[in-house]
Amino acid sequence: MTKRASGAFDVKLTRMVPDADAGDSPIGRMTIDKRFHGELEATSKGQMLAAGTAVSGSAGYVALERVSGTLHGRSGTFILQHSGMMNRGAPQLSVTVVPDSGTGELVGLAGSMKILIDEGRHSYELEYTIAQSP
Repeated sequence: MTKRASGAFDVKLTRMVPDADAGDSPIGRMTIDKRFHGELEATSKGQMLAAGTAVSGSAGYVALERVSGTLHGRSGTFILQHSGMMNRGAPQLSVTVVPDSGTGELVGLAGSMKILIDEGRHSYELEYTIAQSP
């Protein structure tokens, strides 16, 4: 049965120093620090690679973050994988739970997350299942 968790989150992105051999590459790296509130009470740490283009409003990013906390009272960790694009201002975003990344009471977790931004406030909607152990 698919379940849903939602709430707000705070995020801090910090630019990382480019590699010495990066030259004038348009690809930048950032660390991710998040605090989830609501039905997912957790923190996460991760890294993002992002690139802009010469066309305003077009860019792409990929990221991985490890989430640690409780989901509807179940404790453990899991990994989220992001793939995002802006095509001349039109966003496309996919955030999914990495298969078999759940630990503790979150073993068997699968699902996807929507990230919503409204007037600078961030929130999430996580649709998920947890497979029963054999």
